[in-house]
Amino acid sequence: MASLRKWQWPFRCSGCGSPFPGEGFPFRCPQCESIFEFSQDLIYDPRSVDKRGVGLSRFLTSIPFPSDAELITLGEGNTPLVETELMGRRIHFKCEHLNPTGSFKDRGTAILVSAMKHAGVTTAVEDSSGNAGASFAAYAAHAGIHARIFIPDSTSGPKRYQMEVYGAEVIPVPGPRYAATQAVLEAVDKGAIYASHAYLPHGIAGMATVAYEIVEQLGGRPGSVITPAGQGSLLLGLAQGFQALLNADEIHEKPRLIAVQSKACAPIWAEFKGVKSGLSSRSEGETIAEGIRILNPLRSEGVIASIRNSQGDVIAVAEDEILTGWKEMGRRGFYIEPTSAVVWPGMMNLWDHLQDPIVVILTATGLKSYNPRIA
Repeated sequence: MASLRKWQWPFRCSGCGSPFPGEGFPFRCPQCESIFEFSQDLIYDPRSVDKRGVGLSRFLTSIPFPSDAELITLGEGNTPLVETELMGRRIHFKCEHLNPTGSFKDRGTAILVSAMKHAGVTTAVEDSSGNAGASFAAYAAHAGIHARIFIPDSTSGPKRYQMEVYGAEVIPVPGPRYAATQAVLEAVDKGAIYASHAYLPHGIAGMATVAYEIVEQLGGRPGSVITPAGQGSLLLGLAQGFQALLNADEIHEKPRLIAVQSKACAPIWAEFKGVKSGLSSRSEGETIAEGIRILNPLRSEGVIASIRNSQGDVIAVAEDEILTGWKEMGRRGFYIEPTSAVVWPGMMNLWDHLQDPIVVILTATGLKSYNPRIA
């Protein structure tokens, strides 16, 4: 790796409080091995938003970013907010599945890869169930960084092919999702730089731009925002973004944040609801919502705190409900992957408790997964 330039990111260790090092690119604290988190709120300045800009560059002054760094961008962001009527209410679908690689992950990856490029990183490893790996492969290719990506061998074929087309070295790992994480950590122990979308906090600021765009597009604050949750990085980004907007007096109250998980693997729901360990929700069961099958979310404490702080909720939905949601979304013109479709039953189950305007995040396209057949 080339000599690294110094930049003080606004991160501190969640365990010992140490700042993110000015040299190297550790995925967790070198002192105590805890994860890094933001040490301060994001700062949103509406006067500095570039109305004519493209992608995340519009909000670059609201994202912690080195002034001499190049933003590695493929045009992520600026996704449509599509309004439709449902049972007498107006629902707004935020189309994150229309990002460059087909998922919301691109917003976070753009910032993370830009940070790595600025630090002189030339090769890095990642683990993913699909979308994050495809996103990292694309942005790494654009930045000239060699990517090695560990994936569960059950990962949908289209996602794997997507990574390979971008030139990444793809390594399938037998077993459940966490086996891929164990494999990548072995590579890190041998000296590899870990471009972890879960451990590293850089990408959360990129996710915050979803909140900025929603308020722009609605012309004000949403009442409820519904999103799938695995690691919960999107929800954390939304929470950071809405807090920054609140601090800037762009909104006067934060929206309720609603996280949706599959019942087959619902650790955030179990913790939020106080469900005892040992139940199926705390296991990595089989689910068509493969993108949120995360047994041990690294930032679950922060995710739950953000949901409670917004007076939000967490709901777990069954496989038949996810399939119904996937079909219902398709019949409304949205071709999304089953993981993204959990938002439909989540919305239906909480219908009477949702505040308007309702915004539903569609996280990934159906073009990159093996989808169920229509009965």
